[in-house]
Amino acid sequence: MKPKRRKLSRERRLMPLHLPKFFRKLPFWALCIGAVAVIVAYVWLFYYLFVGPTGFRWRAIYGEGNYPQGYDVHGIDISHYQGRIDWEKLQTAIIDKSPITFVMVKATEGATRVDKNFKKNFFQAREHGFIRGAYHFWSNRSSARSQAYHFLQNVHLLDGDLPPVLDVENKPKDQSIEDFQRDILTWLHIVEDKYHVKPIIYTYYKFKEAYLNAAVFDDYPYWIAHYYVDKVEYQGKWNFWQHTDVGKLPGIEGYVDLNVFNGSAYDLKVLTIGDYNILED
Repeated sequence: MKPKRRKLSRERRLMPLHLPKFFRKLPFWALCIGAVAVIVAYVWLFYYLFVGPTGFRWRAIYGEGNYPQGYDVHGIDISHYQGRIDWEKLQTAIIDKSPITFVMVKATEGATRVDKNFKKNFFQAREHGFIRGAYHFWSNRSSARSQAYHFLQNVHLLDGDLPPVLDVENKPKDQSIEDFQRDILTWLHIVEDKYHVKPIIYTYYKFKEAYLNAAVFDDYPYWIAHYYVDKVEYQGKWNFWQHTDVGKLPGIEGYVDLNVFNGSAYDLKVLTIGDYNILED
Protein backbone atom coordinates (compact mmCIF):
# COMPACT_ATOMS: atom_id res chain seq x y z
CA MET A 1 0.00 0.00 0.00
CA LYS A 2 1.53 3.34 -1.06
CA PRO A 3 1.98 5.96 1.67
CA LYS A 4 -0.25 8.97 1.30
CA ARG A 5 1.48 12.12 0.14
CA ARG A 6 1.09 15.00 2.54
CA LYS A 7 -1.00 17.76 1.01
CA LEU A 8 0.94 21.03 0.90
CA SER A 9 -0.69 24.31 1.83
CA ARG A 10 -1.30 26.86 -0.90
CA GLU A 11 1.52 29.00 0.52
CA ARG A 12 3.97 26.10 0.35
CA ARG A 13 2.95 25.30 -3.22
CA LEU A 14 3.63 28.91 -4.21
CA MET A 15 7.07 28.93 -2.59
CA PRO A 16 9.92 28.51 -5.11
CA LEU A 17 11.65 25.12 -4.78
CA HIS A 18 15.10 26.60 -5.42
CA LEU A 19 15.05 28.54 -2.14
CA PRO A 20 17.53 27.33 0.50
CA LYS A 21 16.07 24.94 3.05
CA PHE A 22 16.23 27.58 5.80
CA PHE A 23 13.95 29.97 3.88
CA ARG A 24 11.52 27.19 2.91
CA LYS A 25 10.90 26.57 6.61
CA LEU A 26 9.83 30.17 7.17
CA PRO A 27 6.14 31.12 7.00
CA PHE A 28 5.08 32.46 3.63
CA TRP A 29 4.03 35.80 5.15
CA ALA A 30 7.50 36.27 6.65
CA LEU A 31 9.10 35.79 3.24
CA CYS A 32 6.71 38.34 1.73
CA ILE A 33 7.57 40.92 4.39
CA GLY A 34 11.27 40.27 3.90
CA ALA A 35 10.98 40.66 0.14
CA VAL A 36 9.12 43.96 0.50
CA ALA A 37 11.75 45.24 2.95
CA VAL A 38 14.54 44.38 0.52
CA ILE A 39 12.75 46.17 -2.34
CA VAL A 40 12.13 49.29 -0.20
CA ALA A 41 15.78 49.36 0.91
CA TYR A 42 16.96 49.00 -2.68
CA VAL A 43 14.70 51.82 -3.90
CA TRP A 44 15.81 54.12 -1.06
CA LEU A 45 19.49 53.38 -1.68
CA PHE A 46 19.10 53.98 -5.41
CA TYR A 47 17.35 57.31 -4.77
CA TYR A 48 19.93 58.40 -2.19
CA LEU A 49 22.93 57.58 -4.37
CA PHE A 50 21.74 58.47 -7.85
CA VAL A 51 18.45 60.40 -7.90
CA GLY A 52 18.35 62.64 -4.84
CA PRO A 53 19.78 66.18 -5.06
CA THR A 54 22.78 65.20 -2.93
CA GLY A 55 23.40 61.89 -4.67
CA PHE A 56 26.69 60.98 -6.33
CA ARG A 57 25.17 61.53 -9.78
CA TRP A 58 24.47 65.18 -9.07
CA ARG A 59 27.67 65.80 -7.14
CA ALA A 60 29.62 64.59 -10.15
CA ILE A 61 27.90 67.29 -12.22
CA TYR A 62 27.77 70.17 -9.79
CA GLY A 63 30.60 69.42 -7.40
CA GLU A 64 30.48 69.21 -3.61
CA GLY A 65 29.42 72.80 -3.07
CA ASN A 66 28.32 75.88 -4.96
CA TYR A 67 29.77 79.25 -3.96
CA PRO A 68 27.95 82.17 -5.60
CA GLN A 69 30.02 85.21 -6.41
CA GLY A 70 29.44 88.74 -5.18
CA TYR A 71 28.46 88.06 -1.55
CA ASP A 72 30.63 88.95 1.43
CA VAL A 73 28.40 87.80 4.31
CA HIS A 74 28.24 84.03 4.68
CA GLY A 75 26.48 81.76 7.15
CA ILE A 76 25.28 78.24 7.88
CA ASP A 77 22.23 76.56 9.35
CA ILE A 78 22.57 73.60 11.68
CA SER A 79 20.59 71.04 13.67
CA HIS A 80 21.28 67.80 15.51
CA TYR A 81 22.11 66.25 12.12
CA GLN A 82 25.49 67.99 12.24
CA GLY A 83 26.29 66.13 15.45
CA ARG A 84 28.98 67.47 17.74
CA ILE A 85 30.44 70.70 16.34
CA ASP A 86 33.96 71.87 17.04
CA TRP A 87 33.21 75.55 17.44
CA GLU A 88 36.86 76.55 17.75
CA LYS A 89 37.55 75.14 14.30
CA LEU A 90 34.34 76.60 12.89
CA GLN A 91 35.54 80.06 13.92
CA THR A 92 38.41 79.69 11.47
CA ALA A 93 36.20 78.59 8.55
CA ILE A 94 36.52 80.61 5.36
CA ILE A 95 34.09 80.63 2.43
CA ASP A 96 35.23 82.42 -0.69
CA LYS A 97 37.78 84.43 1.37
CA SER A 98 35.10 85.45 3.89
CA PRO A 99 34.51 84.16 7.45
CA ILE A 100 31.29 82.66 8.73
CA THR A 101 29.18 85.54 10.08
CA PHE A 102 25.83 84.03 11.06
CA VAL A 103 24.50 80.67 12.25
CA MET A 104 20.85 79.63 12.02
CA VAL A 105 19.98 76.94 14.58
CA LYS A 106 17.02 74.56 14.45
CA ALA A 107 14.98 75.03 17.62
CA THR A 108 11.56 73.42 17.42
CA GLU A 109 9.28 71.37 15.19
CA GLY A 110 5.52 71.03 15.33
CA ALA A 111 3.91 71.52 18.72
CA THR A 112 6.06 69.19 20.84
CA ARG A 113 9.54 68.61 19.42
CA VAL A 114 12.70 70.45 20.40
CA ASP A 115 15.93 69.77 18.54
CA LYS A 116 18.11 67.82 20.96
CA ASN A 117 21.16 69.99 20.22
CA PHE A 118 19.35 73.32 20.15
CA LYS A 119 20.33 74.71 23.56
CA LYS A 120 23.97 73.71 23.12
CA ASN A 121 24.23 75.00 19.54
CA PHE A 122 22.36 78.22 20.27
CA PHE A 123 24.57 79.01 23.26
CA GLN A 124 27.83 78.12 21.52
CA ALA A 125 26.99 80.21 18.45
CA ARG A 126 26.78 83.38 20.53
CA GLU A 127 29.77 82.43 22.70
CA HIS A 128 31.95 82.13 19.61
CA GLY A 129 30.98 85.49 18.15
CA PHE A 130 28.47 84.46 15.49
CA ILE A 131 25.25 86.33 14.85
CA ARG A 132 22.71 83.64 15.62
CA GLY A 133 19.13 82.86 14.69
CA ALA A 134 16.61 80.18 15.65
CA TYR A 135 14.11 78.49 13.37
CA HIS A 136 10.92 76.52 13.77
CA PHE A 137 10.11 73.70 11.38
CA TRP A 138 6.43 73.84 10.37
CA SER A 139 4.28 70.74 10.76
CA ASN A 140 0.93 70.16 9.10
CA ARG A 141 -0.12 67.94 12.02
CA SER A 142 -0.41 70.74 14.58
CA SER A 143 -2.28 74.01 14.74
CA ALA A 144 -0.54 77.26 13.97
CA ARG A 145 -1.20 78.58 17.48
CA SER A 146 0.17 75.54 19.27
CA GLN A 147 3.31 75.66 17.13
CA ALA A 148 3.85 79.37 17.73
CA TYR A 149 3.51 79.06 21.50
CA HIS A 150 5.73 75.97 21.50
CA PHE A 151 8.44 77.99 19.76
CA LEU A 152 8.08 80.94 22.15
CA GLN A 153 8.20 78.64 25.18
CA ASN A 154 11.51 77.12 24.13
CA VAL A 155 13.30 79.97 22.33
CA HIS A 156 14.41 83.13 24.10
CA LEU A 157 16.00 85.54 21.66
CA LEU A 158 18.21 88.39 22.84
CA ASP A 159 19.28 91.72 21.42
CA GLY A 160 21.71 91.06 18.60
CA ASP A 161 19.98 87.84 17.54
CA LEU A 162 18.31 87.53 14.16
CA PRO A 163 14.50 87.59 14.03
CA PRO A 164 12.72 84.27 14.60
CA VAL A 165 12.47 82.04 11.54
CA LEU A 166 9.59 79.93 10.23
CA ASP A 167 10.74 77.05 8.03
CA VAL A 168 7.74 75.98 5.95
CA GLU A 169 8.16 73.40 3.19
CA ASN A 170 4.87 71.48 3.00
CA LYS A 171 1.19 72.27 2.57
CA PRO A 172 -1.61 69.83 3.45
CA LYS A 173 -3.04 68.35 0.27
CA ASP A 174 -6.62 68.73 1.48
CA GLN A 175 -6.27 72.39 2.53
CA SER A 176 -6.93 75.37 0.29
CA ILE A 177 -4.13 77.83 -0.37
CA GLU A 178 -6.12 80.58 1.34
CA ASP A 179 -6.56 78.56 4.55
CA PHE A 180 -2.93 77.51 4.48
CA GLN A 181 -1.78 81.12 4.14
CA ARG A 182 -4.07 82.09 7.01
CA ASP A 183 -2.40 79.47 9.24
CA ILE A 184 1.07 80.68 8.32
CA LEU A 185 0.09 84.27 9.08
CA THR A 186 -1.29 83.17 12.46
CA TRP A 187 2.12 81.80 13.45
CA LEU A 188 3.90 84.88 12.13
CA HIS A 189 1.59 87.32 13.94
CA ILE A 190 1.84 85.54 17.31
CA VAL A 191 5.64 85.45 17.20
CA GLU A 192 5.85 89.02 15.89
CA ASP A 193 3.76 90.25 18.82
CA LYS A 194 6.33 88.76 21.18
CA TYR A 195 9.51 90.15 19.62
CA HIS A 196 8.15 93.19 17.75
CA VAL A 197 10.05 92.26 14.61
CA LYS A 198 8.78 90.51 11.53
CA PRO A 199 9.88 86.85 11.47
CA ILE A 200 11.90 85.49 8.59
CA ILE A 201 10.18 83.04 6.23
CA TYR A 202 12.30 80.17 4.93
CA THR A 203 11.09 78.06 2.05
CA TYR A 204 11.99 76.73 -1.36
CA TYR A 205 11.87 78.90 -4.44
CA LYS A 206 9.00 77.03 -6.13
CA PHE A 207 7.05 76.60 -2.89
CA LYS A 208 7.10 80.36 -2.33
CA GLU A 209 5.75 81.00 -5.81
CA ALA A 210 3.05 78.33 -5.54
CA TYR A 211 1.72 78.87 -2.00
CA LEU A 212 3.12 82.04 -0.42
CA ASN A 213 2.89 84.49 -3.29
CA ALA A 214 0.28 86.76 -1.67
CA ALA A 215 1.38 90.37 -1.29
CA VAL A 216 1.08 90.19 2.52
CA PHE A 217 4.13 87.91 2.67
CA ASP A 218 6.31 90.41 0.84
CA ASP A 219 6.60 92.41 4.07
CA TYR A 220 8.54 89.59 5.73
CA PRO A 221 12.26 88.91 5.32
CA TYR A 222 12.67 86.02 2.92
CA TRP A 223 15.20 83.20 3.20
CA ILE A 224 15.19 81.28 -0.07
CA ALA A 225 16.44 77.74 -0.66
CA HIS A 226 17.60 77.32 -4.24
CA TYR A 227 20.39 74.89 -5.08
CA TYR A 228 22.72 74.35 -8.03
CA VAL A 229 22.14 77.72 -9.68
CA ASP A 230 24.55 80.60 -10.25
CA LYS A 231 22.03 83.20 -9.15
CA VAL A 232 18.61 83.37 -7.54
CA GLU A 233 15.86 83.24 -10.14
CA TYR A 234 13.24 84.63 -7.76
CA GLN A 235 12.31 88.12 -8.93
CA GLY A 236 11.14 89.49 -5.59
CA LYS A 237 13.07 90.80 -2.61
CA TRP A 238 15.07 88.30 -0.58
CA ASN A 239 17.46 88.49 2.36
CA PHE A 240 19.10 85.08 2.69
CA TRP A 241 19.93 82.43 0.13
CA GLN A 242 20.60 78.81 1.07
CA HIS A 243 22.59 77.93 -2.02
CA THR A 244 23.77 74.39 -1.22
CA ASP A 245 23.12 71.57 1.21
CA VAL A 246 26.46 69.84 0.62
CA GLY A 247 28.89 72.36 2.08
CA LYS A 248 32.02 71.21 3.90
CA LEU A 249 33.60 73.21 6.72
CA PRO A 250 36.21 72.62 9.41
CA GLY A 251 34.61 71.71 12.73
CA ILE A 252 31.63 69.93 11.16
CA GLU A 253 31.70 66.31 10.07
CA GLY A 254 29.61 65.60 7.00
CA TYR A 255 27.64 68.13 5.01
CA VAL A 256 26.16 71.43 6.14
CA ASP A 257 23.88 73.99 4.46
CA LEU A 258 25.65 77.12 3.27
CA ASN A 259 23.97 80.52 3.00
CA VAL A 260 24.69 84.07 1.94
CA PHE A 261 23.13 87.32 3.10
CA ASN A 262 21.95 89.78 0.47
CA GLY A 263 23.62 92.87 1.88
CA SER A 264 26.52 94.13 3.98
CA ALA A 265 27.55 93.13 7.49
CA TYR A 266 25.97 96.36 8.70
CA ASP A 267 22.70 95.49 6.94
CA LEU A 268 22.69 92.14 8.73
CA LYS A 269 23.09 93.85 12.10
CA VAL A 270 20.26 96.23 11.25
CA LEU A 271 18.05 93.19 10.71
CA THR A 272 18.76 91.87 14.21
CA ILE A 273 16.66 92.42 17.31
CA GLY A 274 17.57 95.43 19.43
CA ASP A 275 19.45 98.71 19.02
CA TYR A 276 20.41 98.40 15.35
CA ASN A 277 16.81 97.67 14.45
CA ILE A 278 15.56 100.64 16.45
CA LEU A 279 18.12 103.01 14.93
CA GLU A 280 17.09 101.97 11.44
CA ASP A 281 13.45 102.74 12.20
